[in-house]
Amino acid sequence: MTARERYVRLFHFQPVDYVPDEEFGWWDETLTAWHKQGLPSEINDNGKGDFFFGFAQTDWAPVNQGLIPGFEHKVISEDENHVIFVDGSGVTQMANKGGRASIPKYIRFPLETRDDWEDFKRRMDPTDPRRIPSNIDEIVERLKTAENPVGIGMGSLFGWIRNWMGFENLAMLTIDDPEWVEEMVDYLADFIIACAEPVLQKMEKAGVKLDVVSMWEDICFNNGPMVSPTFFRAVVTPRYKRITDRVRKVGCDLTYLDCDGDVTQLVGPWLEGGVNIMFPIEIRGGSDPQQMRDTYGHEVLLKGGVDKMALIEGKEAILADLKRLDPLIRDGGFIPHVDHRVPPDVTYENYLYYLREKRAWLGIPEPPPYEERLEELRKRDEIAARNFTRTDTVKT
Repeated sequence: MTARERYVRLFHFQPVDYVPDEEFGWWDETLTAWHKQGLPSEINDNGKGDFFFGFAQTDWAPVNQGLIPGFEHKVISEDENHVIFVDGSGVTQMANKGGRASIPKYIRFPLETRDDWEDFKRRMDPTDPRRIPSNIDEIVERLKTAENPVGIGMGSLFGWIRNWMGFENLAMLTIDDPEWVEEMVDYLADFIIACAEPVLQKMEKAGVKLDVVSMWEDICFNNGPMVSPTFFRAVVTPRYKRITDRVRKVGCDLTYLDCDGDVTQLVGPWLEGGVNIMFPIEIRGGSDPQQMRDTYGHEVLLKGGVDKMALIEGKEAILADLKRLDPLIRDGGFIPHVDHRVPPDVTYENYLYYLREKRAWLGIPEPPPYEERLEELRKRDEIAARNFTRTDTVKT
């Protein structure tokens, strides 16, 4: 059974030889700490880490949905401890220098007025040729024989606006000017589809099956969503439906959405919009995969749900947490993995123990030694470098 067959069959509650071996990744500080505990120093980012540990991969059809042009990244001021800068999204923020990463202090957001929104729309022209790699035909041809699941990213309808406007500002705008919020969400839905359309059409013409769509929001915290679920269902859900209806025309009925925190109140609106895989199901954030399955049955699919704090606590806690998820594994439609990026508090020893126990529990075979797969890594990196071959560059 190929990785692609395994992934699709599992999410349709069909028998598989074993559950796909997926993980979410690690913070940069985690890999730095693990280098002192035995991880090879060349494993210094999430892509290399995924390959080193032998996790299942997805082959992505590339589409650039970023701001073109992006805002100029510039440093405004800095001292020994802090730097104030403008990022590629136009957000002015202050960040700590050195040490463990933390959430920056946001000073000013670029989206404050309708005039600002017109500037953002100028940067979101879906017809800009830089959105599609010049070697897209080569990529589509390669996807025809992919043994991994084939996916495409379809952006964000609310989280992007939150990034550009700020959490509190957007939350208040849903009350003060809900029509403008709906206008922005509507534009983003059209923009996302239009960006992907040339690639979807090429895939359809070439007979490439699209297996999964990914989306992102991060609009919840440990007390629930940042906006009323009623508002969300009325304004955002129909736009998700517009996106998922489009990909269903090319045979894709799986869409996962990345949102941290307690997503419980948004599972229903997401399902109604065709988003059916909840990810990463952050346990200490308030999300509960068993509660989701009990409420929505096989309508909801699940990725994540392993409490990262158990990996900090040690081996007994790791085993107990895996046991907690056993009923969901037996029920199907669930890929268990750590419920966010692994923090540096998790020792390398504990992480390796977690992987051994998870693989033994799910019947996942151990991957070949890393040294035997280095040539495969080199070829993968060469392919990735070609996936956005252009003579012009894009600031993001």
